[in-house]
Amino acid sequence: MKNVLLFFAFIGFFSVIKAEELKSPNGNFNLKFEVNNGVPIYQLDYKGKPVVLDSKLGFILKDTADLTDGFTIIKTENSSFDETWEPTWGEESEIRNNYNELAVTLNQDKEDRQLLIRFRLFDDGLGFRYEFPNQNNLIYFVIEEEVTEFAMAGDHKAWWIPGDNDTQEYNYTTSKLSEISSKLEVSITPNESQSPIGGACVQSALMMKSDDGLYINLHEAALIEYACMHLDLDETNMTFTTMLAPDVNGNKGYMQAPRTTPWRTIIVGEEAGDILLSRMTYNLNEPLALEDDSWVKPVKYIGVWWEMITGMSTWSMADVPSVQLGVTDFENAKPTGKHAANTEHVKMYIDFASEHGFDAVLVEGWNVGWEDWFGKSKDYVFDFVTPYPDFDVEGLRDYAKSKGVELMMHHETSGSVRNYERHLDQAFKFMNDNNYNSVKTGYVGDIIPRGESHYGQWMVNHYQYVLEKAADYKIMINAHEAVRPTGIARTYPNLIGNESARGTEYEAFGGNTPDHTTILPFTRLIGGPMDYTPGIFVTDVSQLNPENGSYVRTTIARQLALYVTMYSPLQMAADLPQHYEQFMDAFQFIKDVPVDWSKSLVLEAEPGDYITYARKDKNSENWFVGRTNDEEPRTSKIAFDFLTPGKKYVATIYSDKKDAHFKDNPQAYQIKKYVVTNKSKLSQFCAPGGGYAISIEEVTNSSQTKGLRKL
Repeated sequence: MKNVLLFFAFIGFFSVIKAEELKSPNGNFNLKFEVNNGVPIYQLDYKGKPVVLDSKLGFILKDTADLTDGFTIIKTENSSFDETWEPTWGEESEIRNNYNELAVTLNQDKEDRQLLIRFRLFDDGLGFRYEFPNQNNLIYFVIEEEVTEFAMAGDHKAWWIPGDNDTQEYNYTTSKLSEISSKLEVSITPNESQSPIGGACVQSALMMKSDDGLYINLHEAALIEYACMHLDLDETNMTFTTMLAPDVNGNKGYMQAPRTTPWRTIIVGEEAGDILLSRMTYNLNEPLALEDDSWVKPVKYIGVWWEMITGMSTWSMADVPSVQLGVTDFENAKPTGKHAANTEHVKMYIDFASEHGFDAVLVEGWNVGWEDWFGKSKDYVFDFVTPYPDFDVEGLRDYAKSKGVELMMHHETSGSVRNYERHLDQAFKFMNDNNYNSVKTGYVGDIIPRGESHYGQWMVNHYQYVLEKAADYKIMINAHEAVRPTGIARTYPNLIGNESARGTEYEAFGGNTPDHTTILPFTRLIGGPMDYTPGIFVTDVSQLNPENGSYVRTTIARQLALYVTMYSPLQMAADLPQHYEQFMDAFQFIKDVPVDWSKSLVLEAEPGDYITYARKDKNSENWFVGRTNDEEPRTSKIAFDFLTPGKKYVATIYSDKKDAHFKDNPQAYQIKKYVVTNKSKLSQFCAPGGGYAISIEEVTNSSQTKGLRKL
């Protein structure tokens, strides 16, 4: 009997290959990887606290043996890396990329197939990906599902939106992990554009907080030629498993070795601000691919847009379908009388932009076909070069140029992706010829002709194709209804903006919850900037369209703060020019605030409650502060210790009045000026759905401080 026990102990010892361990550069993180009975498993600790418990790795393949077990380790490689790189635009002028790496090569002995798993451990978390090397027995294969696990160490508090293969346009729900399925079933009422997967499936970036105060974020980086990842939770053991967006046939990925997957990311911090300041997602992307990026410029713009979203104006020139593609018979079509993209109206926007220092004017509804699309004509697709008769392309091009303003193109694909690809060269050449250097693309509706999902591999490949084709023409892309960004802007900075979440437009038809902008920076913005389109001053939408009873859940002070808290190198002043003219003192902050930064700090933050950022202008010594607040009245307390010692500054504070409220009194704001130094402190009231914004200008002349009190 003693010999039998020794034999089984011997076998048990060798069933778990010696664990490979990796520490982060600062030593706070510890990764352990092992093959247990042929199954690859990893776990992650932070300062001795478990972040991810034993979690399996692998793939289920179609029509061949799975890549889930039967593995042995045949090679390991360790390395370290440390660099500092300069982004084309960003929240800071320099980003440090410092990690320790472990590359483990596995052999599936029975099938004689190899799989490499590469781990990179940073001071702010872990990134890992799969790599399929050149080999004889795994060349072409189809992924049925990726089965990467993230076993959580507790029933964490989470901020989430339901898994959906076509949209991220949901309000966020806050709950325990164990409550996701019940909350999703009860609280989510899908509209026409929403089709939640169900169960306990959520989208990344997923933000969580453990009971002992650890902040954890799950996401992905470098989503290239692969399907978008969702997270499916087993609520009995708090383990997430990846769920990839399928193609029209239900397949998750078509692969040919050698290939790599996107990185799976786990960002961890003791403070909420640690998550917001992490640049791991960008660091896991490839360096700049453009030989020349000098033409990629941050943009502050206005646009002919909000008036259409609210129903005040129309995209289409006629209110009935015209005829066939290329035969636009407007003489026989009844004009709407509300077409916004007409020459004289656009000139008014150009004049306003020029007067107030904006870079560009977006114009939607300029091209023929909207009447057909809204009329549900199945024969019509946009050609992206034919304007309505009341939109003078060349005249407006020359007028905008004379005013020092760019025009921003709009391409709504109507989901007809192959049609868009056929027209891309012609459409981008048209843009070059008419002085457009940026385009807002749209993918509203079902993807035709096959009904692919917006987030499957097929569409991910399309978005990347458009981005790279645009770079050939030196065109910047602002993609709406596309897959959420995953740091690709490091490689292709002409991806200057995305929507990929529930933006301001929803305030015109349903509304966003007051805590929405206190969550998005922890979730959607982890992978890149969002074209959130802030700056709405007249929050009662019925003033634009009496038939629309919606309202924007915000105060004016918070709308100003969003230019700081919702980072983007592409920022829109979304309201109508005539509305800004009613509040020119508040509008001054939008005119002053930059869209490119040299340094960013988080002064206060708690997901779902509040965020306070301080950012330094890349082109001056000026600082700007923004605070976004949820539905609870709060007092923000900050110090100005980020300012240069020995210098004086003038702080202009745009804040809520005491009786301000996002619903009942949104336009109650006040503006005060103080002299501040790095020793100053501020205690500032924030109304429900409110916040504040501060511009901080270095004192260079004593006259700047005349009559001002020191804070």
